[in-house]
Amino acid sequence: MDDTDGKKTLGLRGSSRSGQVKQSFSHGRTKNVVVETKRKRVVVPKPGAAKSGGGAGGGHAGGDPSRRPAGISDAEMERRLKALQAAKAREADEARQRAEDERQREEERQRRREEAEAKEREQREIEEAARRKVEEEERRKREEEEAAKVKAAAAERAAAAPAASAKPAAAGAAAPAADGDAQRAAAKTASPRKVDREREGADDRPGRGKTTAAKGDRRSGKLTVSQALTGGEGGRQRSLAAMKRKQERMRQKAMGGADKHEKVVRDVQVPETIVVQELANRMAERAADVVKSLMQMGMMVTQNQSIDADTAELIVEEFGHKVVRVSDADVEQVIDTVEDKAEDLQPRPPVITIMGHVDHGKTSLLDAIRDAKVVAGEAGGITQHIGAYQVTTDSGAVLSFLDTPGHAAFTSMRARGAQVTDIVVLVVAADDAVMPQTVEAINHAKAAGVPMIVAINKCDKPSANPQKVRTDLLQHEVVVEEMSGDVQDVEVSALTGKGLDELLEAIALQAEILELKANPERQAMGAVIEAQLDVGRGPVATVLVQNGTLKQGDIFVAGEQWGKVRALVNDKGERVKSAGPSVPVEVLGLNGTPEAGDVLNVVETEAQAREIAEYRQQAAKDKRAAAGAATTLDQLLAKAKEDANVAELPILVKADVQGSAEAIVQAMEKIGNDEVRVRVLHAGVGAITETDVGLAEASGAPIIGFNVRANAPARNAANQKGVELRYYSVIYDLVDDVKAAASGLLSNEIRENFIGYAQIKEVFKVSGVGKVAGCLVTEGVARRSAGVRLLRDDVVIHEGTLKTLKRFKDEVAEVQSGQECGMAFENYDDVRAGDVIEIFERQEVVRTLS
Repeated sequence: MDDTDGKKTLGLRGSSRSGQVKQSFSHGRTKNVVVETKRKRVVVPKPGAAKSGGGAGGGHAGGDPSRRPAGISDAEMERRLKALQAAKAREADEARQRAEDERQREEERQRRREEAEAKEREQREIEEAARRKVEEEERRKREEEEAAKVKAAAAERAAAAPAASAKPAAAGAAAPAADGDAQRAAAKTASPRKVDREREGADDRPGRGKTTAAKGDRRSGKLTVSQALTGGEGGRQRSLAAMKRKQERMRQKAMGGADKHEKVVRDVQVPETIVVQELANRMAERAADVVKSLMQMGMMVTQNQSIDADTAELIVEEFGHKVVRVSDADVEQVIDTVEDKAEDLQPRPPVITIMGHVDHGKTSLLDAIRDAKVVAGEAGGITQHIGAYQVTTDSGAVLSFLDTPGHAAFTSMRARGAQVTDIVVLVVAADDAVMPQTVEAINHAKAAGVPMIVAINKCDKPSANPQKVRTDLLQHEVVVEEMSGDVQDVEVSALTGKGLDELLEAIALQAEILELKANPERQAMGAVIEAQLDVGRGPVATVLVQNGTLKQGDIFVAGEQWGKVRALVNDKGERVKSAGPSVPVEVLGLNGTPEAGDVLNVVETEAQAREIAEYRQQAAKDKRAAAGAATTLDQLLAKAKEDANVAELPILVKADVQGSAEAIVQAMEKIGNDEVRVRVLHAGVGAITETDVGLAEASGAPIIGFNVRANAPARNAANQKGVELRYYSVIYDLVDDVKAAASGLLSNEIRENFIGYAQIKEVFKVSGVGKVAGCLVTEGVARRSAGVRLLRDDVVIHEGTLKTLKRFKDEVAEVQSGQECGMAFENYDDVRAGDVIEIFERQEVVRTLS
């Protein structure tokens, strides 16, 4: 084809345009710049291109390749057309779906509007019916009142007319009377329609004025926000809540319901003093109303202040209730015991108390029964606390044991053990026979009225003579079965286990005869066997549950203390949720340390528990004050004259548990004669504090710590003030020491000099050695030859000697303060991080009585 045949040749002409642009610069300078702009090529298919495809996209698929965009194949063009059609179809489906969703939403909105309108229409109909009924009643009452007034007026006029009036006057008056009767009849006939027009005319004709005051008080329709904010046209209006209450009253009245509630008259118990809030609660009245009444009486009080019984009585009568006066002692009526029904009683385990003379093997016998090691935990190998344990025998029977100390200083503790027990097991050593504490145990058991079983211990010794024990018991009116009596006796050996099965059988037989039962479904009642102040856990009481079930969360009163059971720990150290009859547990959650021997009772509320505890504390305080006030002046002078000739040794006693403190005080009271005696200034439970040191300094008394230690501030204060601190772990040594000091028979005493303290940082296990404590010497010096004590929360856990003292890997003789070392105890591994090791040396010191 020739290019000159009138056809245009291909080229780039027209693809760009050129022009000039004037640029402006500062100082009025300008410059013309030539610019070139390129145009984008737009490909437009010709009209005939679509005819040869046979369809919507056939033109490109099957047409001339020169008429589709360059670089696109038939398959690609086909794919593009299909994608375009699918997109258009999706858009159409989405449009249809949106239209359908909009239609459904519109139908839902229409349905809700219709439901709301139906509810409003029903509400208006109910209100309109109630309103019409009220208006009808008001109209009827008004008509009756008008008729009564007309009758009263007619009666007055008839009475006022003279009886002797002339006939013409009577005739002249007859016509007006007849006219009046006609007028009244017409008014009576027309009054209902007239009243309706007067009441409803204003609403039916909006152009007229306002209706009567009764109509003005009523608010028709809903209360809008603007009306609520502006207060309406008539000034202050009633609130929406008031309108709703009025509508509710009208609806109830229309339905025949009661319009007002009758006031409930209550019997209100009023003690000597009562808090205003508590008084309002007992009357079921609002505290604000009670405070308002008191202010009207001239008493400016708040709801947290107390008022006396007379004022409370006036308030109760003013509110329409009845007063029930109670005394302070009535607060304990809530813990009065209720007789249990026979069908509620269930069998319970027996409580067995092990009694006997010191070192006759009571605790060892109990150890053999329960396969435990309790003696190892007591200083000097003697029992100084009342232990409570549960034992399950091979036959499945559960037995609760109380192990009481046998030393003479623990007489009161043994007495408390006998008060809560069911069976007493009297342990008598076959090689020692009956001793003084054995006789005391017999007397306690007889006083408590409980059966006794004699266990003749140490029968494995060559010097044992069980027959002598039986013969000696005859002197104290204890006749065993072998001597034709009714007291069971068993020969046992705690060391070899001989006779233990026979002893358990004897106990089970005695328990079966007693038929012990209790009601576990009632509120718990128990006895406090022992109480102590634990630094980590607070006041802790060992309680033997006697009746009911003590559960976690119960609120209780124990003597002068109260609390809520925070946790229960059984004799194995495990936490339990509840404890039934005859089960010993440690109770946590007290607000103070109770006395050993106090009775624990569960009450309903904390308010009751607090009230009972406060009453008991006040009663004890009043009793002590009365005892002091009863002393006359002559008695005081006589006592002062007597004391002038008697030398006193004042002491302060701090022990780890309440029972030990009581036993020490009783032992101190027995020491002395006409010339010297011991006076206990203060006895308490817990670590020695700065307060104790201050009291000791003022009195010139030493402080005796029994299984407790002074904390750091107390030690510093004692060193500064020169107060002597003496620590004991065996009551024999304490009593002998004080007795020797008081009598003046002073011999060389073994005095302990504390040379250092070490803090345990970590505990390591070393093969062949055991547990080794990594320590930091915080005070003084640690010596290999010195004695050591392990303290946990200032309470002595272990006393013994060191197995090893190492500095790094070398065995050393001593370690100075501020240095680290490793320590291991002889035959003791229960060491923990945070414990304190006390290092001391013993020396003989000659004492003089000051």
